[in-house]
Amino acid sequence: MLAFNGVLAQHKTTAKIENVKENGLHKIILPAEIRSFSKEELGDFRIVDSKGFEVPYIILQENNEAISSSFSECKILSRTTIPKSRTTIIFENPRASIDEIVLSITNADVTKSYSISGSDNQEEWFGLVNNSILNQLENNENTSVFKTLPLPLCSYRYLKIELNDKKTLPINVLKIGFFTNKTSSLKVAAIFAKSTRILQMPAEKKTRIYCIFDRPQIINQIDFTITSPNLFQRNAIIFIHKKKPSNQKGAIFPEIFSNFELNSNTKNSFSIPQLFEKEFFIEIENRDNPPLNLEKIQFFQNQIAVIADLRANEKYTILTENPKLQSPEYDLENFKNSINNNLPEAKIYDIKQISSKEKTLKNKSFWQQSWFMWLCISLGGIVIAFFTKSLVKDMRDNASI
Repeated sequence: MLAFNGVLAQHKTTAKIENVKENGLHKIILPAEIRSFSKEELGDFRIVDSKGFEVPYIILQENNEAISSSFSECKILSRTTIPKSRTTIIFENPRASIDEIVLSITNADVTKSYSISGSDNQEEWFGLVNNSILNQLENNENTSVFKTLPLPLCSYRYLKIELNDKKTLPINVLKIGFFTNKTSSLKVAAIFAKSTRILQMPAEKKTRIYCIFDRPQIINQIDFTITSPNLFQRNAIIFIHKKKPSNQKGAIFPEIFSNFELNSNTKNSFSIPQLFEKEFFIEIENRDNPPLNLEKIQFFQNQIAVIADLRANEKYTILTENPKLQSPEYDLENFKNSINNNLPEAKIYDIKQISSKEKTLKNKSFWQQSWFMWLCISLGGIVIAFFTKSLVKDMRDNASI
């Protein structure tokens, strides 16, 4: 078992996890403050229980936007089959424009030709696709297969598919529709700068923005609110401070980190390579244009969480900010892909740094503490006073004899 105070003494920052109501895996969202105190890759982040045992965890971080697809059905208005001739299906197009349709078809080992036409009144039809081939209608994992049929971009209210049944029996078209992709953006947390100072440099035809934070912060996104001029297109560059090699006596110089383009036709919200700095600056190239009126600059970091197996009513402590630690290796990492992300959440609270004085006191044995020294001095004083009193009394007794 780990000695809790010994583990605690090695870290500069601690926090607590609120009690959970049930045993099992929980998602713990990491506040920006915890990440700013930790290493960028969280190599020094630890969770310990009330006995000082480490609690394994895995880091949950989405690097891309989540994309999900759903099938939307079109209303089939009629279905007509003429034996040994053709099958005709008329359906309604719910979209303003369409460039493909998807058929759900019962598995069949056949090849068919088909034609597609469009109409706005179901009386006059206009050709879209003529004698294309429909094949590979088998799915080894399901009893039906989805087949996508491309179309010229059109806006007809009604569409008609004619399947050639002269050489083969009809196929069973279960549904007609299209897939809709839904994109959910990453969750981000706002990061607040200690100061943001804007400096205009007319001679260099540039605007420089100095961004300073209380501690190094992880930044993944920067948003600009620009009120004027109405039309603009400016190149912007992020610079970070780097130290030159030791033979240059540690001199600081600016280094290009990333660049982007501010444009009146866009939202001017930029995802950037992950930045982990306390200070940096942004230069906007104005050329011969007037400077941009920057009403607001906002900073964000992608939300990150860890998943850990927690017990109900157990007391957990988070320890971090220990430069000597490397990323842990837990068995839980091997099960990362099989863990459901829809987990109950556990919240972090009471984030605080341990001062050097507190750490020193925690590391000292009780006989090294100042209170123990003063106790010994007091006891010694009492003993000396007692013997002094006894000695004075004996001297008086001897003098009176």
